[in-house]
Amino acid sequence: MMPAYNHTVFDPVTYILTGILGTEESHVWISISFFLMYVASLFGNSLLLFIILTEQSLHEPMYVFVSMLATVDLLLSTTTVPKMLAVFWFRAGEISFAACLTQMFFIHFSFLAESSILLAMAFDRYVAICDPLRYTIILTKSVIRKMWLAVVTRSFCIIFPLIFLVKQLNFCRTNLLPHNYCDYMAIARLACDDITVHVWYGVAVAILVIGLDAVLIAVSYGLILRAVFRLPSKDARLKALHTCGSHVCVILMFYVPSFFSNFAHQFGNIIPGYIVNLLANLYVLIPPMLNPIVYGVTTKEILKRVINVFYRCCSRSLVPS
Repeated sequence: MMPAYNHTVFDPVTYILTGILGTEESHVWISISFFLMYVASLFGNSLLLFIILTEQSLHEPMYVFVSMLATVDLLLSTTTVPKMLAVFWFRAGEISFAACLTQMFFIHFSFLAESSILLAMAFDRYVAICDPLRYTIILTKSVIRKMWLAVVTRSFCIIFPLIFLVKQLNFCRTNLLPHNYCDYMAIARLACDDITVHVWYGVAVAILVIGLDAVLIAVSYGLILRAVFRLPSKDARLKALHTCGSHVCVILMFYVPSFFSNFAHQFGNIIPGYIVNLLANLYVLIPPMLNPIVYGVTTKEILKRVINVFYRCCSRSLVPS
């Protein structure tokens, strides 16, 4: 039972992650599904990275951006899921304050980095379809390196202040954190201080960063569609749309769970807490699991090399020693 709140200020040495309260009877099945999603994420993104890094023909801007996305997905899922499983399987919910802040930083850093990479990929598709003759001139290796540096720098500069904002808070409530992982607002709500600044910082990031990325991506695809439907050949139009199909799927898988999770947080007093927590898990579990599947299935070049990898592995295993 959660202890009653008091007004004695204390420095939190540890937090206790409680998991998804209200779903205790289903913890086994939830943990199994989380575990399978994590294994699929590790395997899929690692295979994607291996194929792109080892195949010289895939060292093109489009595939470099896919490898960036896979790297961020691995960071996001590895930062969160192992601790989730420890909470479900071993009741090991204790986490130090420093470790909690570190996890919080990498979760939100990965989320912003993924949004930035999706924007970069939208720009890549825009140039490839709307200005194909200048594609190799615009997206050089130097430009791509600078874009990756911009993604990392932007995400770091936006998320790093959260650590100082949290460290300035005075905590006078319970150290039980009703979540699977250390979420920024979940920690801030345990404080006895006014957290208006924290709330507005989160809103500003959601609107001015994530929202702006989504708008720019939508504008890019609006221009892409206009260019596609101006193509004289139906085959050319279908080919252009196909090259963007996988990216659109990935964008929807990233932004839709995020939207519903934020919506649920805003109406937390109406929506049951366990539903809010389940939705909050969607954007750290589903995109990292499905992104490599989408690119592996819909991208002919990647699919061909995935099949070759499995064929070579099977051939070696069947050869008698």
